[in-house]
Formats: sequence, C-alpha cells, structure tokens
Amino acid sequence: MNIQIFGKAKCFDTKKAQRYFKERKIKFQFIEVNKFGMSPGEYKGVKAAVGGMDALMDEKSKEYEAQFIQYLSSREDAEERLLDNPGMFKTPIVRNGKQATVGYQPEIWAAWE
Repeated sequence: MNIQIFGKAKCFDTKKAQRYFKERKIKFQFIEVNKFGMSPGEYKGVKAAVGGMDALMDEKSKEYEAQFIQYLSSREDAEERLLDNPGMFKTPIVRNGKQATVGYQPEIWAAWE
C-alpha cells in the first residue's frame, strides 16, 4: 500500500485518519494541503476516483465563500479556483494508488488492507 493523506493540520477528521493508519502500523505520507496543495495530476486521479469535483469541494469553508464559487458560470473556472485555493478541499483526502476517499471512511480503508 502507498497511502497519501492530504489534510489540514487542525482538521479533526484528518487527525483521526492519521491515527487509523498509525494504529495499524501502515506507513503513510501526510501532505499539508493548505501549504502544498495538490498537483494537477494528483487532482485528476483523485477526482476520477471520488466521482467528480463536487465531492472534493468543501462548501462550508471560508475560502469557498471568499471565492464566490456558487456564482461562477463555468465548472472550469471553479476547478481552477479550487486548485489555486487548496483550503477549499474537503479533508482528509486519502489516496491509495488509483483509489481515493474524501472524509473519514475507515470501512473503505479496511478493504484496502
């Protein structure tokens, strides 16, 4: 398994995801999404695995409101703003190769083991 956790340091669900993998002695790489973001290639893979951009976007975040995403007419503009403002990602985003989840989902992670 090659686990990557994209998350925010102060996110409760991100901490729970890290604890889940630590307790099972599964190595993972943690990426602070606010600081480092997500590369376009990683984003495309995760987006395909979780079912689209809407599953990745946190509509309750301050960045979402500040970027006025709900008023944009094109999906491409919204996607571009999401990549430019990684604080809008729902976290944790847990990636295992071509598989990925958004949020705390231990049932799915157990199937990966």
